[in-house]
Amino acid sequence: MNTLIQARGTQFYQNEAGRLLYNTIGYMHLAWSAERITQMALEAFYEQVLLLLLRTGATKILSEHGGRRPLSAEAQQWIATNWVPRAIAEANFAYCAIVEGDDPIHRLSTQSVISISPAQLTYKRFSLMSEADAWLQSLG
Repeated sequence: MNTLIQARGTQFYQNEAGRLLYNTIGYMHLAWSAERITQMALEAFYEQVLLLLLRTGATKILSEHGGRRPLSAEAQQWIATNWVPRAIAEANFAYCAIVEGDDPIHRLSTQSVISISPAQLTYKRFSLMSEADAWLQSLG
């Protein structure tokens, strides 16, 4: 993880899915684990993300995929058709910067989530944390 970006963040939650940080410039930073995760752990993690979006008023997420394993079809469906619409409706979630992982299968599962998510959410994919951070900062 980029230490400059990490220095601006405060950890809010952690489970086997990863770490959730709040970046002081106004976005959530999801630092995903490379471990195998259950659907329950994934949903618990995302519920904490929604809670933090609501508490802070932030509307942006940086999702750092790193070595995250590909998501199951069930997880992809739940994120795109359950969590994302709720986050848009309840917290005005609007922007998601994705820092791609190395696994091509993982990138396909990410594309699947993007393709079935509501059109109101703007996704942008990056290979570097610094580029994702700069894009989110540019949104104001």
